[in-house]
Amino acid sequence: MINSQNAVPAPDSILATMTEAAAAARALTLSHFRTQLSVDNKLTTGFDPVTEADRAAETAIRDVIHRHFPDHAIIGEEWEAKTTGSAFTWIIDPIDGTRAFISGVPVWGTLIGLTHNGRAIAGLMEQPFTGETWTGISGTSAYRRGGAEAALKTSSVQRLSAVRATTTSPELFTGPYAAGWHAIRDRVLQTRYGLDCYGYALLASGHIDLVIEAGLKDVDIAPLVPIIEGAGGVVTTWDGGRAEKGGTCIAAATPQLHEEAMETLREAMLA
Repeated sequence: MINSQNAVPAPDSILATMTEAAAAARALTLSHFRTQLSVDNKLTTGFDPVTEADRAAETAIRDVIHRHFPDHAIIGEEWEAKTTGSAFTWIIDPIDGTRAFISGVPVWGTLIGLTHNGRAIAGLMEQPFTGETWTGISGTSAYRRGGAEAALKTSSVQRLSAVRATTTSPELFTGPYAAGWHAIRDRVLQTRYGLDCYGYALLASGHIDLVIEAGLKDVDIAPLVPIIEGAGGVVTTWDGGRAEKGGTCIAAATPQLHEEAMETLREAMLA
């Protein structure tokens, strides 16, 4: 056991736990990636895929976290939440982007984050197939690949007209949200679709400037918040609130860009 229920864990302990948990998941996800694996649908209407890789990887992550922080709560995508009364909750998505995973497209990722009283304080996103890892902790973010490590910094883009934007799918937006998305899409330089969590990682790396989404779960976004913020970006809900609980999300490279995008969304949705 690394820490107790109420003590604030040391950053090195958190990072070590996230790294170990990601490694445990990696062996399982990679063994299933680009194979003819069985896919289950969690919905009776629509399509929300889950595979044995999702379930097994989440179990492996939970086992690592429980071994180091047995008193901490855990919320995951595939299994029932573990509640303990602790102020600390681990938020995990073993395969964020299962549609990409079952299609052989390497933009899915393993997300592992830690919140304290609901606020994200650490996060990791790993893309096992490309060997890339993004982490955010203690106000800084880093990128690792092939033994090399570099600090992350978002781009300096401040105006929508110069933006490289992304969202997972335009199908995320219905009703007034559709009007908001269309207003953003019509003002930016270019739009890319289908990147899932990889889009947020690219924003933290300075290659994407804006991510707009709706219908997110806490497991989809909470682990990414410290990575984006540590790289200098801004991430909130569409009404400017904290993004950890999901719902709508706007992640921008700079405060100025975030402000313009928020104004554009508000105007479109009130029209």
